[in-house]
Amino acid sequence: MLLILVSCKDFSNFTVQGVVAGAIDQTVYLEYSGLGGTTTLDSVKLKQDGKFTFKHKRPEYPDFYRLRLKNHLIHFSVDSTETITFMADANTFATSYTVEGSENSKAIKEIALAQLDANHEIHKLRESFGMKLIPDTTYQNSVMKAVKSYKEIAKKYIFGAPMSPAAYFALFQQIDGLWFFDLYDKNDSKAYAVVATSYLAFYPKNQRTKQLENLALQSLKVTRGERNISYDIHKVKEVDFIDIELPDINGNMIKLSDVAKNKTVLVNFTAHQTNWSLQFNVILNELYEKYKNSGFQIYQISLDNDENFWKNAVYRFPWVCVRDPQSIYSSIAAMYNVRQLPALFLLNKKGVMFKRIDSMDSFENDIKSIL
Repeated sequence: MLLILVSCKDFSNFTVQGVVAGAIDQTVYLEYSGLGGTTTLDSVKLKQDGKFTFKHKRPEYPDFYRLRLKNHLIHFSVDSTETITFMADANTFATSYTVEGSENSKAIKEIALAQLDANHEIHKLRESFGMKLIPDTTYQNSVMKAVKSYKEIAKKYIFGAPMSPAAYFALFQQIDGLWFFDLYDKNDSKAYAVVATSYLAFYPKNQRTKQLENLALQSLKVTRGERNISYDIHKVKEVDFIDIELPDINGNMIKLSDVAKNKTVLVNFTAHQTNWSLQFNVILNELYEKYKNSGFQIYQISLDNDENFWKNAVYRFPWVCVRDPQSIYSSIAAMYNVRQLPALFLLNKKGVMFKRIDSMDSFENDIKSIL
């Protein structure tokens, strides 16, 4: 009898089941969250009882999936779990659900809710800042406080169980394309390193392990000021820096890669409508005049939302000045993981990202070290 029962078990598949109240005639989707994007695996139109059941092939390694109802998402992971059960309400689908059968998925819920809280808070701050209701220093400090709150939750799993899917999930949460854990920050670099090391030990052949290993190495190279770094984690082609093409005050599109030919370039994200901008630009001017004859150039990206103010502020500057019209929603700033201004990056004369400058006190020495 025992042999018959065991033989009836389906160990090749996992089951996701549950109930969504108040969702009659709505469709719930089972989706796979892969490195290359999201794939829909199955769907079911809910009846009056709200019940659903999905069966799918179990992944070789712990992996990530989600349930979607309209634009509301429940994230979860599958490892050795055979059946995961969710209970949710259509009106609070992504926030007040319960999950049984997967401890990692319970942890992922806590992480996802922390991400949603930070996301909500930062968007409120951006609206206030855009309407000039709060000064830039208040905006920056409040954003960093929201980021810190999320990271306190995430670090419990990253450093407490770095081999777990929850740790991986916590590491890669974003807001508007910006990772909470900064690849170029010395403290955050430790988070990438500990998860990568654990995955390498537990899942050496997992494709996510290779991704983590590459990111951890890139992070270490940048924080240690080394060279030959690729910032593209999904493509095979490697790049030495993320190129930028933005308009100058005359509307001409200026590419960073063109400016960087045979030059040491200081890439600076800034905003001129700030109380520190005038003094900061005085420092930049002194550096530019001092080192311009040694092949030094500045590529300054403004995130000011007032174009006329920016033009009036920079029209006499001797270096390259461009502006991102997306302002604080800049996707370019997000790719460079810019969290606060001013942000400074150095490219050497070979067009290779040399380092991110962390301290205003030492960045002249950083410039001199590659000139």
